[in-house]
Amino acid sequence: MKIQERAGAGAGRSAAPAGPAVGDRLPTPPRERKPALAALAVLLILVGALGATMLVLQAGDRIEVVKITEPIPAGQPVTDSNTTSVMVAEDPGIHYVEWSQLDALKKLKAVSAIPAGVVAVGEMFGDEAKVPSGKALVGMSLKEGQYPAGLEAGDVVAAYRVGGTSRSGSDDDAGTGGSAGGGSDSLLVEQARVDFVQAGKSDDIVSSANNPVTLLVDSAEAAVLTQAASNGEVALVLVPGN
Repeated sequence: MKIQERAGAGAGRSAAPAGPAVGDRLPTPPRERKPALAALAVLLILVGALGATMLVLQAGDRIEVVKITEPIPAGQPVTDSNTTSVMVAEDPGIHYVEWSQLDALKKLKAVSAIPAGVVAVGEMFGDEAKVPSGKALVGMSLKEGQYPAGLEAGDVVAAYRVGGTSRSGSDDDAGTGGSAGGGSDSLLVEQARVDFVQAGKSDDIVSSANNPVTLLVDSAEAAVLTQAASNGEVALVLVPGN
């Protein structure tokens, strides 16, 4: 009797539905693929690689050119002491003077004053200096004391007549007007730009020797300034504008 009850109980349990096995996962939906995003990522990688390649190529496409290290007055040539070499990116639109052309460049002259620190280009040089319209270059030879110490090309100065006699008649005939007075110690040129001065000359010679200086002045002031300079009656003074 007991055997039958156990058999019946076992048969009842076997008829019940079996639960899910431990450790089984529920099925997940398949992931949605986005080919457009994948293509965009590949494109960005290619663009980045191309940009890096172009930068490397441009960095390697450089040339050695002439750089001006000291101011060069108009009409003066370059030398070994006022030039050096520098590497720049090659640009067909800029007429750089290559370092290998330095010897040929020394045969030419600056058409206008060239400041220090610039890279030389072909347009800066020619067979002779170009004087701006309405201007004139006046050369003179001055002793120490007739010009300020440390005078350099590009400085703005005033020119005075010193140590001479009254020249009102000759000044008026020269057509200088009010800018050049007639008496001693009078103003000859209110503002002139130093185009050339022999740098370091006073350190090598005695104070009684003269130093060449060239001034860029208005054409109307050139005659009286030249006359005073030929008589050794010119002194220069630095003025505002430097």
